Amino acid sequence: MMELSQIIPHIEVLIFASDKPLTALDIVELINNAFGFMEQRITLDQVEASLEGVREKYNSEFYPFEVRESGGGWQFLTKKDYHKTIAQLNGDKFLKRLSNAALETLAIIAYKQPITKGEIEAIRGVNSDYSIQKLLEKELIIISGRNEALPGKPLVYATSRNFMDYFGINNAGDLPKIKEVLAEQIVEGTIISPEDFTDQPVQDALSSEEIPSEEPAAALTVNEEGELVDNSNPEEEAPEENPESGDTAGDDEEADEKETPQDPA
Repeated sequence: MMELSQIIPHIEVLIFASDKPLTALDIVELINNAFGFMEQRITLDQVEASLEGVREKYNSEFYPFEVRESGGGWQFLTKKDYHKTIAQLNGDKFLKRLSNAALETLAIIAYKQPITKGEIEAIRGVNSDYSIQKLLEKELIIISGRNEALPGKPLVYATSRNFMDYFGINNAGDLPKIKEVLAEQIVEGTIISPEDFTDQPVQDALSSEEIPSEEPAAALTVNEEGELVDNSNPEEEAPEENPESGDTAGDDEEADEKETPQDPA
């Protein structure tokens, strides 16, 4: 029976040489076919354990590529840190992006598959012939069959393995959930703190200023005679001067002036 250390090199060369992603079952079959004379054939558990070892090996910083399960199987993929370097090999073709209309159509197909063109257009509200054609040309979607229940039995579209490989997922179940996408787009209110309106700490600012009483004094009070007195206007609190006493004070001043003796000449 082969040890894991003996199986790992065979797994590496198979993944490296394959022009398509390989599943664990594909690897089991290929290795057993290569060593058909062995009495004990390798098992799926052995291959899966070996694949985990291969994945950990190439995850180290020493290697510029990694082994990942993408597009429906295992592949050697370059790490994202080297994206700009690899882009130089492919030029503009590598940098081409999908239009907003194509991305919108692709998202609907990915989350609603299998789906007909009529259903896509009902969601988008516009004709989608051009977007669907472009996605078919780029092999991001496929015609998976026909809807036998609808009149005319229209074609049904679904995402392809190239779609999964393009977006780095292994199957449609790896797509982010709609709730997760919407949660990231929720705009939360801005929290404003008192420090946003002053250059110094709030405690220092408050200690340097007199803090007004939270409970203002009553505007109306009752005097000894049982009458209401308005205290809201400080000027009205001052007692009114007796006009007679004012005149008397004036007369006293005039009397003082008259009684002051004049110096003899």
